[in-house]
Amino acid sequence: MPMPGRFPIGVELRAPRLSAAADVIGPDALAFIAELSRAFRPRIDEALARRAARRERLAAGERLGFLPETRDVRDGSWRVVPAPADLRRRVVEITGPVDPKMVINALNSGADCFMADFEDSTTPTWANLIEGQRSLHAAVRRTLTHIDPATGKEYRLIENPAVLLIRPRGLHLPERHLLLDGRPVPGALFDFGLYLFHNARELLKRGSGPYFYLPKLESHLEARLWNDIFVAAQETLGIPRGSIRGTVLIETLFAAFEMDEILYELREHAAGLNCGRWDYIFSFIKACRHDPAAVMPDRSQVTMEQPCMRAYTLLSIRTCHRRGAHAMGGMAAQIPIRNDPAASERALEKVRADKEREVRDGHDGTWVAHPGLVPLAREVFEAGLGGRENQLERLREDVEVTAEQLLEVPRGSRTEEGLRHDVRVGIQYLEAWLRGTGCVPLYHLMEDAATAEISRAELWQWIHHGALLDDGRRMTVALFREIVEEEMGTIAGEVGTARMEYGRFRQAKELFVRLSTSAALEEFLTLPAYEIITTEIEEEQP
Repeated sequence: MPMPGRFPIGVELRAPRLSAAADVIGPDALAFIAELSRAFRPRIDEALARRAARRERLAAGERLGFLPETRDVRDGSWRVVPAPADLRRRVVEITGPVDPKMVINALNSGADCFMADFEDSTTPTWANLIEGQRSLHAAVRRTLTHIDPATGKEYRLIENPAVLLIRPRGLHLPERHLLLDGRPVPGALFDFGLYLFHNARELLKRGSGPYFYLPKLESHLEARLWNDIFVAAQETLGIPRGSIRGTVLIETLFAAFEMDEILYELREHAAGLNCGRWDYIFSFIKACRHDPAAVMPDRSQVTMEQPCMRAYTLLSIRTCHRRGAHAMGGMAAQIPIRNDPAASERALEKVRADKEREVRDGHDGTWVAHPGLVPLAREVFEAGLGGRENQLERLREDVEVTAEQLLEVPRGSRTEEGLRHDVRVGIQYLEAWLRGTGCVPLYHLMEDAATAEISRAELWQWIHHGALLDDGRRMTVALFREIVEEEMGTIAGEVGTARMEYGRFRQAKELFVRLSTSAALEEFLTLPAYEIITTEIEEEQP
């Protein structure tokens, strides 16, 4: 819906008409995003080109390792800036999408921090993005309310809610609803820019600040890019340099080799590193996609006890604490099960064991995906911390991690049940995503884009390399398609014929099959899925 005379030169909005958008998409906000995009979109393009070039080198036989050219950074004695007062204690952080009800429940959950997620748990429909920005604007000012249309229940923020952090989309994702000079603006700059523009000064006035999680970085050069974005944005808005703080998710295999360097590049804005385990497993598959010796076992068997996962989390703790930064643990996918107390107790015990490992290793805090897990995570971590805010003093100088340890392939079996589970999860998650829901409980686990990525990527890997299942059958496209058809029947029995008829299961199935059987592994499932939802919107425009 182009609106000449109102928007800055070169800016065009192609989105459904939403009355609520006027509060978020004003001329000044759009000018700010346009300025950031003109300055940094070329560098984002360069970063994505570097990623592609490295993929080609890996396919040709290059092996990952620590960078010789940055040894001085790894050997140096520098430290990041101290954490602001409200980020010194991050014992429990909760994550989730940005709809009003979720934002209120998460901020009221008793967690120390809430990461409002525009990335893996939010489908980037225009309505979701606008509603999310409006919800966060109101949450910052403590005015956010919500009335559930189904129950009439009213939701309000408590007096001292959790500290708010925002995860914008990754550098690879475009925002096709907003064009600048004929090209989509980067989704990362859209999410980051709108939140910062509307809320930075208010947050600082309230004694907090604009805090972000940075997803899917693959190198310290991308951290340098984000640091430069922070500097430029602060200068444009006239807020003090260093007001913005960023916690980097170490959720790619590449970033695990550059943790020191990433913190160094962001050192005036760094708030720590987080072990984003699910995307990390997905990244491991992608980085090793060409190696038949690196084929994964069942997704359920790639636990945090696998040697490569232990190596990466321990290295994160040692790196962070040496630099004075928080080392945040990851998220167990289990959730409470309302109608089955015994199964719920088993799930909670898995979460407890996971959190006990994290605090014992030296993490300063952890993630949960459900408000019901906040008390358990807090109990475990506070017992381990013994009254301390964090464990920054635990330097873990006993930890020595080699490239070989980071690259050790997880071991286990490939089973028919694992195959079927991947199919059911992948199709049902994509169906929900295409309907606009990016975070879905399935089979007693909380699934988001990261966990769904593992399902489809490992199936691609099994098919591509003709991996053997534990019963001796070789994985083929024909076997995969046979299982898909059978599992569509299983899904129909679980969700009912009405859902199958009026949902988006046909599109989800077609996309999942295409992603799993294509000649080349698609980098992110959200890219073709986003094409589907935005193309539909374009076709609906007059």
